[in-house]
Amino acid sequence: MRVSGRDVVVYPAFNGAEGRSQDYIYLQMLQREWERPAPEFERFAGFGVDERPSARAALVLLFWTYFETRIERLLRSSMRGLPDAVCNELLDRHAAIGQRLYRLYKIVFSETYFDDLTALGFQDIAKLLIDIHDRRNKFTHGDPTTLP
Repeated sequence: MRVSGRDVVVYPAFNGAEGRSQDYIYLQMLQREWERPAPEFERFAGFGVDERPSARAALVLLFWTYFETRIERLLRSSMRGLPDAVCNELLDRHAAIGQRLYRLYKIVFSETYFDDLTALGFQDIAKLLIDIHDRRNKFTHGDPTTLP
């Protein structure tokens, strides 16, 4: 680039890992839930111990929704060489996050998402994500006490 008669090297800049304004909103919402004082969750005190959701259930559900958007972006990016109709069909056929992490990810990358994390030395994160996914499913399908 030429500035005031001089050539200046300007390197490309990116938004970081986040590419949409909604991603920053998710991160701000996650931070707000993380910092929310515990007494604000006392409204669940009327529920029995076996029925009461965790004070941080909203944080986990919000995180998982955000995580799903990240996985979709990863898959779309990896399939960018395919025609749009093929990419959209694959994402539609594998609409559930479990299908995307295990089946579609394996079609695209030859391993599951969790196998890749483990191979890269992040087995603890893989186990944590598997646990969160399982607890989120149980919460969604009728067991409010399963979230941490």
